[in-house]
Amino acid sequence: MTYAIVRPARLDLNAYARATGLHPQTVRRLVALGLLEPVEDARGELCFPLSQVAAAGRIQRLHEGLSINYAAIGVVVDLLDRIERLEADLRNLPPRQRATTARNDSAQ
Repeated sequence: MTYAIVRPARLDLNAYARATGLHPQTVRRLVALGLLEPVEDARGELCFPLSQVAAAGRIQRLHEGLSINYAAIGVVVDLLDRIERLEADLRNLPPRQRATTARNDSAQ
């Protein structure tokens, strides 16, 4: 039996910058603010999982579309993620419990 070693696809800083349309310095700034979550390769260089391309798109839409500064985007992204988790939890409730939860929310 043979096993294939599969490494997750990752982009180095320059490839990530090209893929997202961001300047590498902007990418470094977003990393410093905690808005992007790179990993380090064996040499200690930043590498970005492909999922971080979508994260950059979300950040750019908030920054450009709503004129939110990068420091505030962290708060907005955290709130949007929390809303998404709560909505998913609500969808996973049994229908009867979902109706009870909706009634309780509207009464407040």
